[in-house]
Amino acid sequence: MNLVFLLEEPSAKDLLEGLLPKLLPEGVTPYFLVFEGKQDLEKQLVKKLRGWRRPNSSFVVLRDQDSGNCKDVKAKLTKLVVESQREPVLVRVACTELECWILGDWAAVAQAFGQPKLSAHAAKPAFQNPDQIVRPVESLRKVIPDYQKRDGARRVGPLLDPDRNQSVSFQRFCSGLRRLVAKRA
Repeated sequence: MNLVFLLEEPSAKDLLEGLLPKLLPEGVTPYFLVFEGKQDLEKQLVKKLRGWRRPNSSFVVLRDQDSGNCKDVKAKLTKLVVESQREPVLVRVACTELECWILGDWAAVAQAFGQPKLSAHAAKPAFQNPDQIVRPVESLRKVIPDYQKRDGARRVGPLLDPDRNQSVSFQRFCSGLRRLVAKRA
């Protein structure tokens, strides 16, 4: 089975390359189509879905919520998917940004950056619901001053634990992906 990820930015690919080996069974081959931001993703989504020619493919569309309403963002993406007439497609929105998924697993952050004390941040009230953090990159830079999105995604992605992560949007991504793969198996 081919699993095609349509992503708004390179850091999403970086994170997923590390995470997917934990989520995908043997025999599932991931492909990544990375766009130049959310507008580019939305502009090209229908064309890319319609144009995909590898048989036995399923698709995952992943975009950050950013400042939009999560339900509105997902509805807009779902409408584009319906227009493409492609099935099956899983649409997921990282609330508010992909870095919230990273903030949802402080043990992974601590391990990735070799700073064991960072894992204590998981108990802080400010991080109990990481999807509500408005500027997650700034939150990461407060404790890791030289934090960079792509480097952080590459370091933390392989260490994220779906069972430990406190981000609801991360949990929904993982469970949706598992269901999609199980249906196609």
